[in-house]
Amino acid sequence: MAHQAGGRRPIPRPGPETPEAQAYLEDYAAFLHAVPFPSLVVDRRWDVLLANAAFRTLFRDVEPHPTAMPGDNFLRFVLFHPDAGTVLGEHESSWFLPMLAHFAKTVEHHGHDHGLQAIRRDIAQDPIMEAAYRQGLPHWLRAVGEQAAEHDGAVRPLRHPDPRWGATDCRLVVETTRILDDMDCIRLTLVLREARRAPSRHRGRRRAASHLSVVPEPF
Repeated sequence: MAHQAGGRRPIPRPGPETPEAQAYLEDYAAFLHAVPFPSLVVDRRWDVLLANAAFRTLFRDVEPHPTAMPGDNFLRFVLFHPDAGTVLGEHESSWFLPMLAHFAKTVEHHGHDHGLQAIRRDIAQDPIMEAAYRQGLPHWLRAVGEQAAEHDGAVRPLRHPDPRWGATDCRLVVETTRILDDMDCIRLTLVLREARRAPSRHRGRRRAASHLSVVPEPF
């Protein structure tokens, strides 16, 4: 299901509040670029503060999008970009629904956040996505368990543009530091797995244009 965000650009990302935090991020960026796996630092809205070269390589072939580029806001990319399923394998079950569930939980605790409210409005503008959010998501969580919404330690499929990797898996490793935590930020690393995956009928394909499997087909 290829969703278009509601035509508005995301609210600009706030920078670090102090010179010390800015200097820390500059040094942390140098550390991040030394990591061989795709890695990024995001805030609670999933606005991307830092991303390394491996992350940019992973998503180098996605088409431009006004509001949902992976290097701007990773949540918006997963939810709204029509190319998300070409990189993120088994997109609906392995990426879209866990991210949507995590977003729903974040909104419960930070409903006042203007950036989160903007994403929620864009979800509401699409009737199929809104149905997935309100009806499909609770059903999915009951079926698979609340732990499915957790990112740290999850193993998820993806298709890397580098043929040396191709269709493979990654383990998500979520970390933070004292200073990143003070900034309400986390670091997410996609640790690529050596074991290659057999191609599935979902891998490398975009989501269907009008339907999510967790939402009943209209009569």
